[in-house]
Amino acid sequence: SLRTIYRDVRTLEASGVPISSEAGIGYSIQEGYKLPPVMFTKEEAMSFIAAEKLMPHFTDKSLGSYFQSSMYKIKSILRWSEKDMFDSLDRNLVVQQNHSLFRESIPNAQELLIAGIVQKKQVDISYQGFESEAVTRRTIEPIGMYHEHQFWYIVAYCLLRKDYRKFRSDRIFSIRLLDQPFAGSHQPLDYYLQEEDRLDKTKVVIRVNKKTAKYIQRSRQFYGFVSEEDRGEVIEMMFMVGLNEDFFSRWYLMFGDQAEIVEPESLKAEVAGLLKKIARKL
Repeated sequence: SLRTIYRDVRTLEASGVPISSEAGIGYSIQEGYKLPPVMFTKEEAMSFIAAEKLMPHFTDKSLGSYFQSSMYKIKSILRWSEKDMFDSLDRNLVVQQNHSLFRESIPNAQELLIAGIVQKKQVDISYQGFESEAVTRRTIEPIGMYHEHQFWYIVAYCLLRKDYRKFRSDRIFSIRLLDQPFAGSHQPLDYYLQEEDRLDKTKVVIRVNKKTAKYIQRSRQFYGFVSEEDRGEVIEMMFMVGLNEDFFSRWYLMFGDQAEIVEPESLKAEVAGLLKKIARKL
């Protein structure tokens, strides 16, 4: 009733809410007023808009929808003048999708993995290894996740292999959170990442023509790049590369005519061997 509305307005005014009234128009809350405890500066709110654009590129659909729901709540408390500015920013800020982090068929994969990590519960997955055509069933105890080279990686204890393994998110075909708690205790994620860095690696030094060097600045990060030194006409680069891997030599072939290998000799022999194999197929 009208009497109830008047009483509610008086109650709001008594609690400190700045309400104004205008004859023939009605009641309104004073411009700029924010309901505590959700209070953001304009700059803070703008950062959420940028994050909203990036979310689809770093999470699965499930977590993305939760973030979108949060954004609706944030936008609802903005002033009208700010909403116009944010609508303009939303229309003119675009991030192109260039790869899939998770399979479309399992939109809540990341959510389930995070639940397993937090609740310390086992997770059942169907997984295809990089060098295998077969999909195997694994029960894992997920320890943590990290993002690298445009993919999410899960560090977990694999009950099938009886050892710690690293799983790439886009190679998971199915996933299910189990009620079974972890069978054992595990170290924090940092421990296993540092242990991986301690694995046997060899130093690689190459010299690349300056003009070519600028084109490989991004890709070199994927192959153990450590440092570089300007040596006039060339850039000398140092890498730490895992032993018994030919990824580096195959990457080197892309620009090898504009570079030279300083060390080690084993890399020179490996590249020469690959070139001979290529020549035999020409």
